[in-house]
Amino acid sequence: MACFATFACYSIILSTTFTTIHGIFSEQSLLSLSAKRMEKTTSLHFYFHDIHDGKNPTAMKIVEPPNESVGGFGTTFMADNPLTEGPELSSKLVGRAQGIYAVASQHDSGLLMVLNFAFVDGMYNGSTVSILGRNPFMEAIREMPIVGGTRVFQYARGYALAKTFSMSMKTGDAVVEYNVSVLHY
Repeated sequence: MACFATFACYSIILSTTFTTIHGIFSEQSLLSLSAKRMEKTTSLHFYFHDIHDGKNPTAMKIVEPPNESVGGFGTTFMADNPLTEGPELSSKLVGRAQGIYAVASQHDSGLLMVLNFAFVDGMYNGSTVSILGRNPFMEAIREMPIVGGTRVFQYARGYALAKTFSMSMKTGDAVVEYNVSVLHY
């Protein structure tokens, strides 16, 4: 029995040491991440301000498609949009939506969204949640996947529900309400 216990101890020690395999540095552990830390669910609610007009636009067109483009297909925007607690731009700033979105469909109103929600308030200050997915922006409620995160939101996964709060057809400015559900450690 003592021999088995000694073997088990050596196995655990060896399995948690750093090893080099064919030039790749790695760490192996018998304990799963979920055994070390409990998974949490965090619900976030904020407003996304996509401002194209005025002195300080927060979204800029960076790619203009050729004239023969169907429905603006290929139009690409770079964004650094404020995320606020309420629908008014003057509401408390809780973060920034930074990234790219583009018209990715020739047949309907589908955008490709590649955004990081970078939070600047409270316990989430410095943390991010990443979205990578399709946004059919003319639908009443859109669901997009959360594919990662940093700091508080390490190993994040989940979904974001977006609902247009207001939109100006003249300027393209929009306020979008987001309800985000994030699973993380």
